[in-house]
Amino acid sequence: MMRIVLAAGVIMAAMSFNMRAAPAAEGPWCAFIEMGEDVIYEDCQYQTFEQCQPNVIAGNRGFCNHNPRWVGRAEPAAKPRAQKKRRAQPQ
Repeated sequence: MMRIVLAAGVIMAAMSFNMRAAPAAEGPWCAFIEMGEDVIYEDCQYQTFEQCQPNVIAGNRGFCNHNPRWVGRAEPAAKPRAQKKRRAQPQ
């Protein structure tokens, strides 16, 4: 019995070392939904205004607005262009 408990503990410990955080599923648009008096819920998973709008129109009291935390997707940096050497003008 003790071996089974020990083996289960080792397996659980080994599995916990491989856990990674799930990527955030945030988009550039948020649905701000009024849940009650002075309580607003942010649902920031929408990529376009058109995706956000049906959630707010469906009877929820709220509105769609830009996500205040959205910084955009990281784009690869452009390669710096090599500068051409200038030649002296013949006189």
